[in-house]
Amino acid sequence: MNQGKYIFAQLTDFIPCRVFDRIVNKHNGNKYVRFFTCWNQMLCLVFGKLISRDTMRSSLTAFLP
Repeated sequence: MNQGKYIFAQLTDFIPCRVFDRIVNKHNGNKYVRFFTCWNQMLCLVFGKLISRDTMRSSLTAFLP
């Protein structure tokens, strides 16, 4: 049984959210975004690296039948 945080949650705790949001706002990263924000894309890329995938597409297709 899990007694603490998962490894993915521990890794994302190291990412400073305020700094990331400031950079996204500076470059208008979420200007035309409806639901898949820069933060969500970054989390997908971190997860892909965690499971040793090269691209976001290959990390998402790893769970499809």
